[in-house]
Order: sequence, then structure tokens, then C-alpha cells
Amino acid sequence: MLKKPPLIKISLITAIVFVLTAVLAGCGAGAKGQKEAGEARDYFKVGVITSLSGPEVYGGNVTRRGYDLWAETVNAKGGIKIGDKSYQVKLVYADDQSDPTAGADAVQRMITSEKVDFILGPYTSGVTMAVAPILEKYKIPMITGSAESPLIWKQKFKYTFGTIPAVDLTGSSPISTLAKDVQPAPKSIAIIGVNDPFSKAVADAFKAAAEKEGIQVVKYDIVPAGTDFTPLISAIKGLAPDILAVGGHEKEHMEVVKACKSLGFMPKVFLMHYGITTPDFIKNLGKDSDFVMGAAVWTPDVNYKDELFGSTKDYVQLSKNRWGSTPDYTEAACSATGEIFAAALAKIGATPPLSEEERDKLVQALEEIQVDTFYGPIKFATEGNWYHNNTGLKPLTIQLMNGEQVIVGPKDVRAKDPVYPVPPLSAR
Repeated sequence: MLKKPPLIKISLITAIVFVLTAVLAGCGAGAKGQKEAGEARDYFKVGVITSLSGPEVYGGNVTRRGYDLWAETVNAKGGIKIGDKSYQVKLVYADDQSDPTAGADAVQRMITSEKVDFILGPYTSGVTMAVAPILEKYKIPMITGSAESPLIWKQKFKYTFGTIPAVDLTGSSPISTLAKDVQPAPKSIAIIGVNDPFSKAVADAFKAAAEKEGIQVVKYDIVPAGTDFTPLISAIKGLAPDILAVGGHEKEHMEVVKACKSLGFMPKVFLMHYGITTPDFIKNLGKDSDFVMGAAVWTPDVNYKDELFGSTKDYVQLSKNRWGSTPDYTEAACSATGEIFAAALAKIGATPPLSEEERDKLVQALEEIQVDTFYGPIKFATEGNWYHNNTGLKPLTIQLMNGEQVIVGPKDVRAKDPVYPVPPLSAR
């Protein structure tokens, strides 16, 4: 006859089973719920993925200045206020090396090792498209304060949002200004686009707008990154277009202007989208940057207010004091991005570290809120081709004059008339 095991042994076995169950449950929690895993934090850990090296480091530093200024300002005022308590912000940076594959690897390492609560997103659209699927996998919300390619929003990523309207919403503005507000209106345009998601989208937007306005497209070329522009500009010079439009980043824009100057070619106006408003573009080209035209949704001259930064003018002065230069629309958008997250966190009452359930609630809150900032009103679309993109800001036509961003269109908001045709580079 078998003896019953002593009660003490039964109790010991029960205890072991209980402990093993608890341990296995804890291992399963992982990224699903940091609070359930027992981590304690009294600050928000915020990931930043951007180009800190590689060919897009100019723009990567623009985003970094914007994100840093938000974190420094909110921390100086006590942190993000949730209920009756405030929580400091700690930024954790990852370098995407201006490369989509490197960006995807870097953001995955940051999520799994640093266990960030949410992410402030990349400078380039290419990297943004590469990291978005990683965020879907780990269910981490991200807002990019820079990326503008419409391809991002057509993918309908649940966890990815963008502060700046896509270029197909803004790129037509300078073409419209040139077609309607100068005399005589331009009749021809040559368009160059670099083969990356953002730059090609810019070139496509210019082409569609020109065709709509009846401006003849005499050349349309999409070229690889790193292209020597001199032979291409030489060929375009022979076509004598009224407008030379370039879809690229500030590095390519500077190279195009320099190539045109070396070849003695001056169109009636240069049209370039993002990059011309960065301090690097204006500083490196000097007088040659004057009269370049582009599109924006924000300039230092607009007039908005919020509780964190005060007025647009206050923000601009704060940025000048901190970085020694006038902020452009991407730097400002990156600062506003932090404010959007803070408002959504306050709405749901989420405290650090965020569980998976709280991150999903954060996504829902981002879809529902409208935030009035020094950058303007921000509200994300929840359907259609611009899903999770901020579509509410009005496109502006800007022209650089004496190193300043001047609004020259549309007519009802312009500060000065557009200059067209512009003075030749040799006469400045």
C-alpha cells in the first residue's frame, strides 16, 4: 500500500509550481507590458531615431535640435503633467546612418534593449517607411516631425503618425504662385528628382502641378543619390527652362546651385522644396541662396500660441538662443511633436513605463485629439490616403530674401510679392 506523501512535501511542490508559473508569466510579459514585468520608472523614456551620420546628417541635426528643445523646455517646466504629478523626459537616441536598413536595425535594438515608451521619428521618409513595420511588430507609437512622402500614409500603419503634411498636399503651392501671381508667367520647367521616397514625391508633385497650370515640362529626370549634377545641368542649360525645380534634400540643392553657377546658367527662378530653409543651406551658399523658392507650412512669421513655448515668436527666440540660428519648419515640427505626445498622455492619464494596453490607448488618443501649438493646429487623419498624417495646415509659398524665409503666396497671406525673374547669381 502506497503511503501518502507528507503534507510538507505537498506544500513544497505547490510552492515550486506557483513560483515557476509566475516566472514564466513574467517572461511572457516582455514588451507586452513593462509594468506587469515589474519595471519601475518615474520618467518617460523616449526613443529618437534620426540621421546622426551619413549623407543626411544635416537634416538629422535639424530634427535633433527640435526634439532636444522640446525635451529641455518641458523638463525645465517640471515635465509632462499627468493628473497631479509631472514626469521628466529622457531622450534615448539611435543613429539610422541615413540608411533605411540601418534605421530598422537601430530602432529594433532601441525598442528591445531600452524599452522606450514611444518614439520621435526619423528625418527621411525612406527610414520612416523602414522603421514603421518594426513599430507595428512591437506596438510602439511614433510621430515623425519630418517625413513628408505620401507613400508612408498610404500604407496605413497603425502606430506611425506625422506632423508635417505630405508633399502632395504642399508641393503645388509655389507652382500655383508662379502661374498666377507673376507677370509674365513662366512657360517652361525642368525637373530633377533624387531617387528616394521623399525626393521623388516632390518631383512628381512639381510635375503634376506644372501640367495642371499649363507649364511645359521640358525635362523630367529621376537620378540616383550621389549623382554628379554638372552634366545634367549642362543639358538643361541648353533647354533654357524658366524654372529649374529640384526634389531632394539640402545637400543636393546646394550642389545644384553650385553646378549652375559654375556653368553660368541661371533660370528665372530655382524651385526647391525641403532643405532651403535650413541654416546649413543659407550659411553655405550665402547670397547664392537668395530668391530660391519653395513650399512650407510654417515660418517664423506665423502667429500661433501654446502653453509650453508661448507664441511662435517666443519659440523662434528660444531656438535662436539655444542653437544660434533661425528654426525652419521641420525643426519647429519636431518640437511640436513632443507636445502632441504630452497632450495624448495627459488625456489617457498614462504614467511611465507604458504597458502595451496604454500604448494602444495612446494611439487612440492621438487619433482623437487636436492640439493647438506654436506650430499651428495639429490633427491626424484617420482614413484615406493621408492616414495618420497631419493634413490641417495651409501650404505656403516661401522665397529666401537676405537669408530670411519670406511668405510670397498665396496672395491673401503673403508678406511680400514674389521676385521673378530673379537676379543672376553673378550679379549678387
